[in-house]
Amino acid sequence: MTKFQALLDHHAKVADRKILGLFGAPNGKTGRAQNFTVTVDGMLFDYSKTNIDETGLGLLLELAEGADLQAKREAMFAGEKINETEGRAVLHTALRAGDSAVVTVDGRDVMPEVRTVRARMFDFVRAVRDGSFAGQGGKITDVVNIGIGGSDLGPAMATIALSPFAKGPRLHYVSNVDGAHIADTLRDLNPETTLVIVASKTFTTIETMTNADTAKRWMRQKVSEPARQFCAVSTALDKTTAYGIDPARVFGFEDWVGGRYSMWGPIGLGIALAVGPEAFEEFLWGGRAMDDHFRSAPLARNMPVLLALVGLWHNQVCGHATRAVLPYDQRLSRLPAYLQQLEMESNGKRVSMDGVDLPYASGPVVWGEPGTNGQHAFYQLIHQGTRVVPCEFLVAKKGHEADLRHQHLLLVSNCLAQSEALLRGRSLDEATAIMAAKGLTGDELDRQARHRVFPGNRPSTTLAYEQLTPFALGQIIALYEHRVFVEGVILGINSYDQWGVELGKELALALQPMLEGRAGTEGKDGSTAALVAWARS
Repeated sequence: MTKFQALLDHHAKVADRKILGLFGAPNGKTGRAQNFTVTVDGMLFDYSKTNIDETGLGLLLELAEGADLQAKREAMFAGEKINETEGRAVLHTALRAGDSAVVTVDGRDVMPEVRTVRARMFDFVRAVRDGSFAGQGGKITDVVNIGIGGSDLGPAMATIALSPFAKGPRLHYVSNVDGAHIADTLRDLNPETTLVIVASKTFTTIETMTNADTAKRWMRQKVSEPARQFCAVSTALDKTTAYGIDPARVFGFEDWVGGRYSMWGPIGLGIALAVGPEAFEEFLWGGRAMDDHFRSAPLARNMPVLLALVGLWHNQVCGHATRAVLPYDQRLSRLPAYLQQLEMESNGKRVSMDGVDLPYASGPVVWGEPGTNGQHAFYQLIHQGTRVVPCEFLVAKKGHEADLRHQHLLLVSNCLAQSEALLRGRSLDEATAIMAAKGLTGDELDRQARHRVFPGNRPSTTLAYEQLTPFALGQIIALYEHRVFVEGVILGINSYDQWGVELGKELALALQPMLEGRAGTEGKDGSTAALVAWARS
């Protein structure tokens, strides 16, 4: 019997039991809440409101050990080329490693270059923030970051998350090739006081370069030399030079940093411009602290490992196809979208490392919105719908608005209440009593009561932290990065390539001349040919 089959068999035995019963009697002293909670550096992860018991946890840990997780974890940190389909190391962790760290790739210590680029980036950040770099119209007041995917989602999310610490220029993020995005962004800005970041490793990403060209034309309206107010995050120094950008304002990173893992380095330039080098360093410290925990804590008390095992239990074992990420923190409004890319682009695969079709589901569909907004949108389905949606709540003990503490307490109470409601539910007897108290009787009492039944027994986890600081945000992002790694190792897939994004790009390049009327639609399917004809008509 395989370890995975043992998990399936165990789940079949316990699938119908009540999670609430695992806690014992009300206010009972079973210790479940403590035993199924792990803490590290002020952060708490509670997974006690799931159907995982001691036996299930033991089987999940055996699954991790059987996948040789510890050795593969060290291979990643050591710079081995675990991204086998592309022949690359996976070293986003090096971008946040300590000053004394030594990390080698192909026999070369990469850390001196990481520190050099970071120092250059921080020098430029300070120059922009103190006015030393003033552009051609006075001090820079606005920064437009042009990128897409990993060059946009992470930095945009983090900039919003750290807004209480932002004392630099205003940051704006443009990603969509839809002209509406950049037009709406630039409409109220002054070209003379705007800095443009072009974030593209190859400096050829079509969406990014199209938007960059538009920004350059816009800046030319008032600025004689637009490229003097451009900087780039790219390794293609020849292309950035040809574009007119001074090499001193170009910040590169190696191919062992994947796009969706890259905000810790130069891709995080926008974050650093907003919050400053010191706060950005705290963000790196938070990520590094989670790295240290991930490498040193035993698997049974290891937060990223446990987060991953809970996800595997819900998706691959229980068969729940989606996962709702529900931050009760308005400034984490973009976290679900960021994690959607991190998880679905990483683990949305169909074959294992050796190219064999997977015998089980790969990554789940990740989605979500901040609470309490989501409560008035999709929680209806979560509570009373026919599909079970595992929920992941995030909440801070305190907010940044000291004069609005009463609102933060209301926020936290809603978060805790939702996870309790998912666990507890409401029985038909309880609903009947409520409606009877309102004076209903007979068939109408029964009908109305049934509409008010909550099945309950729906799993959730809670990630709690003291306050959303740069350090805490670093912890959160590194936690989820390592979760993806653990899930990928156990599923036997490569979490660090993304071939699924290539085919559509290739077909788009072929379709553009057809839409422009420079080529015919021979060889296209009937639907695509008809749509091209409609677009040209």
